[in-house]
Amino acid sequence: MKEILLALLAGFVVGLIFAVLKLPIPAPPAFAGIAGITGIYLGFKVVGWVSPMISELMK
Repeated sequence: MKEILLALLAGFVVGLIFAVLKLPIPAPPAFAGIAGITGIYLGFKVVGWVSPMISELMK
């Protein structure tokens, strides 16, 4: 939980800096972009979870 809060705080600070400097945000500006990033993460995790099972079946 601590690393989640630190990541959120770091993102918040970066967002503040970008807003003050009037730069475009370095993240997807819409929920669809956030959903895409979440999908990428979940796909990566599923492969890591399923790969050992497939390797075991191939033996």
